Amino acid sequence: MKTILIILTQANITQLQTNESLSVAMVLATFGSNITIVFKDAALSLLQDELHFNKQEYAFKFGSNMRESFEFYDIDPIYVQEKDKNDPFVQQTSQNVEYIELTSEFLKKFNHVLYW
Repeated sequence: MKTILIILTQANITQLQTNESLSVAMVLATFGSNITIVFKDAALSLLQDELHFNKQEYAFKFGSNMRESFEFYDIDPIYVQEKDKNDPFVQQTSQNVEYIELTSEFLKKFNHVLYW
């Protein structure tokens, strides 16, 4: 089974690319790839819970709404860098989060690394 690390750096609401990246992760998981996801930088906003989508205000569904379905794809836990563990988004999420150091040794554990 292929192991794929996906590193997301794009914000929750403002980026269509964020939704596309999350969709790719779920499709890969559906077809048997072992997916691990790291949220870093602006992607920490994806840890926001209970945002309500208003199609009059936003063009695209919130990425965090898609993230809530990760458990159905066995994409759990979400990894966050140790240096970000005190970020308000990390502190306030109900998502299962584990802390890592994003080192070359960590990256070598995966067959493929995708960075968005």
